[in-house]
Amino acid sequence: MAKDKVICAIDVGSSKIATLIASIDESDKINLIGVSSTPSKGVRKSQVVDIDEAEEAITESVEAAERMAGYSISQAFVSLGGPQIESINQHAVVAVSEPEGEIKEDDILRVNDAAKAIALPTTREILHVIPRTFTVDGQEGIKDPVGMTGVRLETETHIITGASASMRNLVKCVQEVGIDVTELVFSGIASSLAVLSDTEKELGVVLVDIGGETTDVVIFVDGSVAYSAVVPIGARHITSDMAVGLRVSLESAEKIKLSLGRSQKIPATPDELEKESQIGKKSDELDIKSLGIEEDIQKISRKSVVDGIIRPRLQEIFKFVGKEIKKSGFATQVPSGLVICGGGAQTVGVLEQAKYILGFPARVGQIEGLAGLVDEIQSPIFATAAGLILYGLSQSQQGEIRIPVLSGNLPFKGLLQKGIAMIKSILP
Repeated sequence: MAKDKVICAIDVGSSKIATLIASIDESDKINLIGVSSTPSKGVRKSQVVDIDEAEEAITESVEAAERMAGYSISQAFVSLGGPQIESINQHAVVAVSEPEGEIKEDDILRVNDAAKAIALPTTREILHVIPRTFTVDGQEGIKDPVGMTGVRLETETHIITGASASMRNLVKCVQEVGIDVTELVFSGIASSLAVLSDTEKELGVVLVDIGGETTDVVIFVDGSVAYSAVVPIGARHITSDMAVGLRVSLESAEKIKLSLGRSQKIPATPDELEKESQIGKKSDELDIKSLGIEEDIQKISRKSVVDGIIRPRLQEIFKFVGKEIKKSGFATQVPSGLVICGGGAQTVGVLEQAKYILGFPARVGQIEGLAGLVDEIQSPIFATAAGLILYGLSQSQQGEIRIPVLSGNLPFKGLLQKGIAMIKSILP
């Protein structure tokens, strides 16, 4: 363990706080050693609304992962999401510093800095500057110009911005737990690292991460991010609809929704609806007692739940996604279709509705690239957290830390807890 580098990821979502701890050996193999997922508190639409509650939930999740890993963490990559996220594609041009020589890393940094020179309100900050493609002396489509010869270097970049206040509040919550934030990462970007293949990114693909209260949409074209946005609707809206329609608690509605997702599909077309109508009444009735629901609920028809409650809300989610795809202007450049992840990917009939509403092929994303306790994260709900680990591995030690600088010193509570963690780490 002493020789291995350790990376920690904290996914702060609307429905859960997921913490992963991984050790990286000399061959860059990622070995998961700690996994935890606890209910989220103090977070709405992926933004902190109650610092004390959010801090408590993050502490619970981190401590559970630390106990499993036998390792006390001091820094982490943290996810950031919510409707506050906005993006823009920017073009920039610089002259190569040595026209007679080769293009160097310094030239790349200068052209990226030039791309960052955009007018932003004081309430927003740049989260990511992602180079899409470079042009050297008119030659387009270059992925890495370092070592090439030229006098004029151009770049197309994808810039993601977030609300300064939300970023500061999230950083403060994590710091008060005694953990330094290495970098804030847009949750959609993180998820894409865990579930998308290089081939899909090159051909063109849409990542749809359906979270508790928001849905991330990230479009890849020619191997790089071309568009990203967040839709303010998610899987918890389906649960709420079921709770109201069936007159049950949110907890019971969630159990019923997950049970349906594990065993059934929603008919998406009129022909499938006709076939569905032929199913006997006995097989159509939900076995409430087997789900551990103690409420006094009358007989519930599976067909009425999926047709009358779940299907309309799923269609609404994908109509919003369709609007973002149309808004991006890349609708004709995504032949790989949709890759769906997040907790909403477990909803019954999600693939059928995605295909029916948008007309794209669709699949549920599977987490790749990790070893160790992978059985603990064989679910699309861990896509963002797993992606944060992969993101952390890809970043060099000298990478730029793009987090807002908080005024004042680290809160006293954070210093105290970090001191305790340090003492624990040196004790036998």
